Amino acid sequence: MGEGQSVRFVLDVMLGSLARWLRRMGYDADYANQRDDPELVRIARAENRVLLTRDRELAGHRGVRSLLVESQTLDEQLAQVTAAFPLTPGSASGRCSECNSPLVDVARAEVAHQVPTYVLRHHTRFQRCPGCHRIYWQGSHWQNMQARLEP
Repeated sequence: MGEGQSVRFVLDVMLGSLARWLRRMGYDADYANQRDDPELVRIARAENRVLLTRDRELAGHRGVRSLLVESQTLDEQLAQVTAAFPLTPGSASGRCSECNSPLVDVARAEVAHQVPTYVLRHHTRFQRCPGCHRIYWQGSHWQNMQARLEP
């Protein structure tokens, strides 16, 4: 990988929670819960993605960069993946936790009718997913996420 490029992942069906958390952190994490092993291998090869899996046999597939995710607990999975593939400083932008699209900043006025009044009163920065149109802001859930991710 060249300087300034971040790793891109494809995750197996056992890692849906990990995929959502990686996306929240800014990683490009392709995940769908109905893919079989041959499809995961095809995507990893075609899109130059690292395959994250809990399946030892799948992780050992020839011709595919992979990481065998050792733990069943989310915190340990996050620690393992981020230690193996730290984000390149400045390369991460937020991603939609549901569809993986990069988030775009939107004006407060644009989302005024889509967020609760309390949120509008207490926040000034909003982002929207251009894929599924979800609205994001850094509320108390954001501080909870940050605390969970700190070593």
